[in-house]
Amino acid sequence: MTDTLERGTRKSSRTQSAVEAYTAPKKLSDALQKVLVELLELQLQGKQAHWNVIGHNFRDLHLQLDEIIKAARGFSDTVAERMRALHAVPDGRSDTIASTTTMPAYPAGETDTAETVDLITARLHTVAGTARAVHDVVDAADPTSADILHTIIEKIEQYAWMVGAENRTP
Repeated sequence: MTDTLERGTRKSSRTQSAVEAYTAPKKLSDALQKVLVELLELQLQGKQAHWNVIGHNFRDLHLQLDEIIKAARGFSDTVAERMRALHAVPDGRSDTIASTTTMPAYPAGETDTAETVDLITARLHTVAGTARAVHDVVDAADPTSADILHTIIEKIEQYAWMVGAENRTP
């Protein structure tokens, strides 16, 4: 790879590569940022729940929360790296997450397993809802990024079903 400019007409290969690459339009980067924020907040609230859940069926829920946290961490990294691949800049700073998440704050202190199930199920639905809400904008701008959303929606909704089933009765 050369950094030198050829006489008059060509850009360096480094500049040329950056210019030719697809760059996310603002509406795409904004949409992906919304999903990123919700996934990061899910990780934080999931850990809060994990540390403070008590009661019947504690161990199973405690371990299931770690699965959800691990998935959210992986998905957030995938979304952020996709944003970077599209020359967008993800923002995962704590003040950004706190000021832009649509999730309510997680309660302080210990929470009973039944309450934790309801709280986490609602938050899983929030993440899936955000991904669904931005889907069409993402799909129109970049179908590859929409495929990432499909994977996130599928797994997060599966977790919502599985966690929520804990409190359901036939």
